[in-house]
Amino acid sequence: MSVIRSELNKDELYAKRDAHWRQRLKDLRAQEAVIREGGGAERHAKQAAKGKLSARERIAGLCDQGTAFLELGLWVAHGFYEEHGGAPAAGVVIGIGTVSGRDALIVANDATVKAGAWFPLTCKKVLRAQEIALENRLPIIYLVDSAGVFLPMQDEIFPDKEHFGRAFYNNARLSAEGIFQIAAIMGPCVAGGAYLPIMSDECHIVEGTGSIFLAGSHLVKAAIGEEIDNQELGGALVQCDVSGVVDHRHPDDASCLAAIRRQFAQLATAKTARFARREPSRPAYAIEDLYGLMPIDRTRPYDVRESIARLLDGSEFDEYKATYGRTLLCGTGWVEGWAVGIVANQRSIVARKTGTAGQKELQIGGVIYSDSADKGARFIEVCNQKGIPLIFLQDVTGFMVGSRAERGGIIKDGAKMVSAVANSVVPKITVFTGNSYGAGNYAMCGKAYGARFVYAWPSAAISVMGGEQAAKTLLAIQLKNRGDAVTDEEKETLLSRIQKRYLEAMDPRYAAARLWVDAIIDPCATREVIARSLAAAANNPEVAEFKTGVMQT
Repeated sequence: MSVIRSELNKDELYAKRDAHWRQRLKDLRAQEAVIREGGGAERHAKQAAKGKLSARERIAGLCDQGTAFLELGLWVAHGFYEEHGGAPAAGVVIGIGTVSGRDALIVANDATVKAGAWFPLTCKKVLRAQEIALENRLPIIYLVDSAGVFLPMQDEIFPDKEHFGRAFYNNARLSAEGIFQIAAIMGPCVAGGAYLPIMSDECHIVEGTGSIFLAGSHLVKAAIGEEIDNQELGGALVQCDVSGVVDHRHPDDASCLAAIRRQFAQLATAKTARFARREPSRPAYAIEDLYGLMPIDRTRPYDVRESIARLLDGSEFDEYKATYGRTLLCGTGWVEGWAVGIVANQRSIVARKTGTAGQKELQIGGVIYSDSADKGARFIEVCNQKGIPLIFLQDVTGFMVGSRAERGGIIKDGAKMVSAVANSVVPKITVFTGNSYGAGNYAMCGKAYGARFVYAWPSAAISVMGGEQAAKTLLAIQLKNRGDAVTDEEKETLLSRIQKRYLEAMDPRYAAARLWVDAIIDPCATREVIARSLAAAANNPEVAEFKTGVMQT
């Protein structure tokens, strides 16, 4: 393999970028620390007074010491439900942890947030966790402590296909697929929510704090006039010793978690995918250089090879069709010992030869041209043929537009790449490093295109088009609709208001709050996050046959 030769100039501009993104990351991490507090110190104290661990303490007690927990969906519901006091992290913690040496998907209700009640985005987050488990054949551990559906919003969570009931539907599908699910009832488990632990393969309950029933004591009294407290109705002794609904009971949270760890140690060794592996090595250049590489002004060009050089083992990169379709970089390398195929948008302005006379045409960086789309589709096919997982590094402003592009068949070539991405059967991991506009989002494996995991750097921006273009387009439409004379000052005020609203929607936190991305990650953690994601993906050894259907040539 050839080693990428870095030509990074650590000048004043580099230092300015470096300082900007370090500060941006520091601000994000401070906000994340607040989100992790859930309902706040007072509610944590109340939970501790009941002898209950917090959701994050339970996860820490469950996972092997010294192993990292890859949290997903931390920003979900950020900025939502403010009229109800907010729902940090949607009131549930999910992620991949190592339990008795085995990767598992962990779902833990945070009872400090509205007693662990399910909001609409809580449901979406739990369904995402189950989707990850199903795609990657990861066992699931549910740590249940929830008051059930958040009743003021029941119409947005109860009856539809992707609502509350879908979680139990997924329970059944996961079990049928042989994907082990284990649940611990560590607090209330009410009404329809009672099906989630009981439809798991094995179920535990904590005495004194855990309870499970289809109707709580208040509803029982209202419905049939019976007066009974929740522990007598569906506590550990009742549901273990009398009804036999639950399999195991424990005196406290710690002993319950220890029992789950013992049971996980007994799981049969799983078959894994045979992706190519070798001994990992560090990149030839400091990964911290990534802070100074990314432009603050997202219209500015940069050479994406410099980023790739800091992500791949040994900075080794076998580039595919290096002199063709140069606004898209494709090639193979290794990340922490895992073989990967890289598909990355080249943001520098490049030149290509046109015609026999050897004329040169400048191409705009970050734009997918017909030759780039053709190259990308072909490379994706090759990686599927070889069984190499794909890593998409998105910084794309879309496909080329204009009469020349249309006459050259840009729609046909773009469709070919989109089709290849959609039908790819090897694991796909997407990292939004910069812009992600329009159909470029689709071609570079956005959320809608089946990526196993989707991450964003603080520099990411996801939108149907760039902020300035979108704002001017919206302004033109609004002015046309008004039909009356508008002063230049009014135009500027209106444009500024539109731009502000549009830029807020392009922020990676906006995307993460809606689960368009699974996490906002530190660029310097990209190698570790990708490696952890590939290890999870390798738990599914089944790779379907790669088919693309009709593709125009």
